Amino acid sequence: MTTTPEPVTIRDATGADAAGCAAIYAPYVRDTAVTFETDPPDDVALAGRIAAAQERHAWLVAERDGELLGYAYAGTYRPRRAYARTAETSVYLAPEAAGQGIGAALYRALLDRLRELGYGTAVAGMTPPNPGSAALHRSLGFTQVGAFTRVGRKFGRWHGCDWWELPLAEDVAEP
Repeated sequence: MTTTPEPVTIRDATGADAAGCAAIYAPYVRDTAVTFETDPPDDVALAGRIAAAQERHAWLVAERDGELLGYAYAGTYRPRRAYARTAETSVYLAPEAAGQGIGAALYRALLDRLRELGYGTAVAGMTPPNPGSAALHRSLGFTQVGAFTRVGRKFGRWHGCDWWELPLAEDVAEP
């Protein structure tokens, strides 16, 4: 008999989620070029990032039965004022959460929140090859708009970064 997993709750992250987010993120930092960070941030650093994201953007977590399964957040794309209505987005999942639609649900909730906050464009960068992330972004309506071939150096070699864009709203306030 197959059992259906309990539903996932998506909510705003708090500082209390920092340790769980750090635990999810650390293997991506240590073992992959998915992120160009080279040292896993601890829970104190992640608590600061969560607080900063909540000021102007969003940081959401997905949990089931109190277990953190993933998170998605948005931040400043670039500091110049004309970029103020564009947000850079990311999503990370615990390994056991992969393939369950949790990443897509988190991302949809994040994009909805950005629309509510008055953002007009979401952008995302990813280290290729990353077919799963590319498929996720495509399924949410993102379009690949560019690629750098050697911008991050990690694990003794150069890595590229593919850039994706999603229009969120046309009529947004000037920054």
